[in-house]
Order: sequence, then structure tokens, then C-alpha cells
Amino acid sequence: MSYTSKLPASWNDDPPPRKVEIDLSSPGLAVFELERLLFTGKAIISHADEVWPRLYIGDQDSAENGPDLSMHRITHILNAAHSKRRGQPTIYEGMRITYMGIEAHDSCDFDMSVNFQAAADFIHRALSRGGKVLVHCHVGVSRSATLVLAYLMLKQDLTLVEAICAVKDKRGVIPNRGFLRQLIKLDGQLFGKHH
Repeated sequence: MSYTSKLPASWNDDPPPRKVEIDLSSPGLAVFELERLLFTGKAIISHADEVWPRLYIGDQDSAENGPDLSMHRITHILNAAHSKRRGQPTIYEGMRITYMGIEAHDSCDFDMSVNFQAAADFIHRALSRGGKVLVHCHVGVSRSATLVLAYLMLKQDLTLVEAICAVKDKRGVIPNRGFLRQLIKLDGQLFGKHH
């Protein structure tokens, strides 16, 4: 079964991709295989990209560009690089934007998995109400991508490989190796050994 069948009809215009088989049972090996797959992703040329219907991954600039946010009708922003020091960005005042900030560091030893469920719930609630969500960090390739991949696994029943395949053709993303290991662990919890 190819992952495209889980995408909405309008996203099915592309030919179905070659089925990607990666064995995630040995995480050490799987990290390299996943990185190889990620490197085939689209080169980043824009500040933000729609990687799933009404779900965008972007960088800091995309999150601070008021006119763009209005134009794309963004209703929810999940900042994976939130800083308590700077607090909630004032730019969203009066913009009817729901903001969620997660203080995460883009380092291999940072445990991002503690945020997977809360982030997925936030994205899911927004999308199920017809909202549009921008998930961003500084560059929009590691922290934000990790949370979006976790969302696709937790709420859309995509395996990690399917989630990567769905996202990478819309935006080249590379979660750091620690994050990849945490996503591999989530995959094991959700889908066990049977895929």
C-alpha cells in the first residue's frame, strides 16, 4: 500500500512514488537510511511550504511576515523554537492567530518526544476546524519538521517512512539524528514490528 492513498484527492495528481522499504528495527542503521531518503527531498527555496493540506512548515521569517500570514490565512502558529525570554510574539496581537510555543533546542540530546502529543493535538484541533497551521523554528528543517512528522504518525496513521515521503517532496527537511531516533521509537510504539 502506497502512502499517497492517505492524501486528499487533490494531492493525488502526482504519479504514486516508488514504495520505500526501510527496516526501522535497528535504529542505528535506520538513521542513515532515513537520512539518505531525506536528502532526496526538495531543495528549500521558500520560507514556508505547504507539506500537507493546510499545514505549513516554515522558518522564523515566515512566522514574522504579517502580510504573508494574512494572505495564506494562517490561523494557528506552532513555534518549535519558542523562547521564554522573548515571550509570545507581539506581531500576532489583533491577528486572530492561535499561538503555541515549544522551547526546543536543535541538538541531538534534546528530548523532543515529550512534545509530540501536545503538538499533534494542537495541529489536529486546528486542522479539524478548517484552520491553517504554520509550524516553524529558525530554519524550518529540524525541530518544526520533527513535530510535523510526529503529527502525521499520531493523527494520520502514517508510518515514519510514509510521513517523510509525504513531506520531503514539498519541503526538504532534515531532523537531527537524535530527533530521528525519537521518531523511530515512536514508529515502533505506534506500528510495532508489523510494517
